[in-house]
Amino acid sequence: MGKDLVIVESPTKVKSISKYLGNNYIVSSSKGHIRDLSTKGKYGLGVDIEDHFKPDYKTIKGKKSVIDELKKEVKKVDKVYLATDHDREGEAIAWHLYDCLGLKDKPYSRVTFNEITKNAILEAMKHEGKIDKDLVNSQETRRILDRIIGFRLSKLIQSKTDGSSAGRVQSVALKLIVDKEREIRAFKPEEYWTIEAEFNDFSADLFAYNHKKLEIKTEKEANDILDKLTKAFKIESVDKKLKNRQSKPAFTTSTMQQTASSKLRFSSRKTMSVAQKLYEGIDLANETVGLITYMRTDSVRLSNEFIKETYNFIENKYGKEYTGSVKISKKTENVQDAHEAIRPTSIERTPESVKPYLKDDEYKLYKLIYYRALASLMSPAKVEGTTVILNNNDYNFKATGQVIVFDGYLKVYNDYEDTKDTILPPFDTYNSKVIVSNNITKSQHFTEPPARYTEAKLIKEMDELGIGRPSTYATIIDNIKNRGYVNLIERKFVPTEIGFEVNEKLQECFSHLINVKYTANMETDLDKIAEGKEIWYKVLEDFYKDFEPALKDAFDKLPKKEAEKTGETCPECGHPLVIRKGKYGSFVACSNFPECKYIKQEKKEEKIICDCPNCDGKIIEKKTRKGKIFYGCNNYPKCKTAYWDKPVGEKCPKCGEMLVEKKDIIKCSKCDYTKDL
Repeated sequence: MGKDLVIVESPTKVKSISKYLGNNYIVSSSKGHIRDLSTKGKYGLGVDIEDHFKPDYKTIKGKKSVIDELKKEVKKVDKVYLATDHDREGEAIAWHLYDCLGLKDKPYSRVTFNEITKNAILEAMKHEGKIDKDLVNSQETRRILDRIIGFRLSKLIQSKTDGSSAGRVQSVALKLIVDKEREIRAFKPEEYWTIEAEFNDFSADLFAYNHKKLEIKTEKEANDILDKLTKAFKIESVDKKLKNRQSKPAFTTSTMQQTASSKLRFSSRKTMSVAQKLYEGIDLANETVGLITYMRTDSVRLSNEFIKETYNFIENKYGKEYTGSVKISKKTENVQDAHEAIRPTSIERTPESVKPYLKDDEYKLYKLIYYRALASLMSPAKVEGTTVILNNNDYNFKATGQVIVFDGYLKVYNDYEDTKDTILPPFDTYNSKVIVSNNITKSQHFTEPPARYTEAKLIKEMDELGIGRPSTYATIIDNIKNRGYVNLIERKFVPTEIGFEVNEKLQECFSHLINVKYTANMETDLDKIAEGKEIWYKVLEDFYKDFEPALKDAFDKLPKKEAEKTGETCPECGHPLVIRKGKYGSFVACSNFPECKYIKQEKKEEKIICDCPNCDGKIIEKKTRKGKIFYGCNNYPKCKTAYWDKPVGEKCPKCGEMLVEKKDIIKCSKCDYTKDL
């Protein structure tokens, strides 16, 4: 019996899955995408617009060796299993592998792993299928849409504004932030007053007159009311209600990003990166195992096996009264909803038991995911709410309180909820129906403008409006930040002048395309393609029919952005020098480009650290391409002396090499010598 080949996306899964499947399988990785659209054809879009947007693909740089190695392995095996991630992107990668590796005449199957555990992997291998071309078409359409808008609109934005790019969903996200900022700037605060009565162990607020809502606009109105009040208040009613406080469903991608942002202060990018590691596998004491299920999902559904296991766990650890019911999703069923919610792969694997094997961020996110899933299957908390209405010369005051009488799911999820008790005195035991206030005070207030978007609120807004996919939110947010369209101030998005300018130009010419409704409808069309209810290239043709004429009009209509002059002249041709923007930031060049290609070389000031120990040069502070600081000789490449830690200019008394600073000590760059800083 020969061997079979299993191809997964991520190399970090290979070790675990190989162990689970045994010696009859070879497990290899595509290391993500292997192909992407080329830059051939009209406008460099990589598609043939005239032939139903037929795509032209090229091998991604650096992936030829991966493909060649996989082709060699395909020849050695009897069958190939394409086990890329089980979403549209994963389906597209599986199709590219099928096409590149020539699997048309080779036995192959499509399998998906919702979790990287032995039982789940073995069970998944029993459920073989074929590539879902509808899912591939949906992903392909999304990629082509993003390429057309990204390439064509970005070129417009670069020539007409100080901006550098535009995008199908990115530009709508920017519009949300800009519109919110305009609301804030247009907001005019209004004055209002409140009146509060203070008693020995509680306070009550004025809210009505003769049980009709009361608004106090001025200090005079507040003073007039105070003149009519006495310190004696009649207890008009005491209303006690026992309410159930329900737990929330297990996480979807969007709710995980929102909660991790607000509770852990993780960016969406960080949340997805950490979740990916938890899904792909963690080395525990005796095994390598994925701790959570697949982290790209719109569903709150939990498997029957997990529900049964968790109910037993709750009953044994907390008692039968803590066992709850399954949360039902109100969300419309779609392709992504076929997946499970994000949950631990085993409820027995508690955060505390795996903490020694996790980095701090991994532990925090796993703990959040674990207790959210556990809480979703626990009973509601019971909260006794009390509302007391007091009467003072027909002015109605209200005091409210609440007490948790049964903690329910809060036993495990209390750290992530606001559950503060507000205790009121036992009014039903008072001998008199009249109580006396210690003090009655007035306070001035002003209405507040709408709050700016935090990352959590922006993700929630995009999710509720149906624009983009939760798995793309991190990239969208990174784009608008990195392009300089927004700043994060006190963890809230504030648009920059460039952000305002880009949004204004886009809305001037593309308001019918760059808006919430159109973008949400496009997501619906992509869903319909995935369900086989729409023809993919017809969706593209309908879009392009509107987009291209609007783009041509915009190029004609919008004035070209003039480059800022520096006041200097070009030493080669005499034309003015201007500030231009490039891939790596701003630079000064001749305005007569392309006839004159002069670029002013900025002299960088070298930060000298010490003498180089190996030549007559100096050790200076440098940066890698990714911005990481290191220390190297200014005679490079003749002298290649370099250090990651800052040299102190002294030689090691033990071996003669350079001493460097490392946290709170001075250590040798080569041997084990150390001394206090």
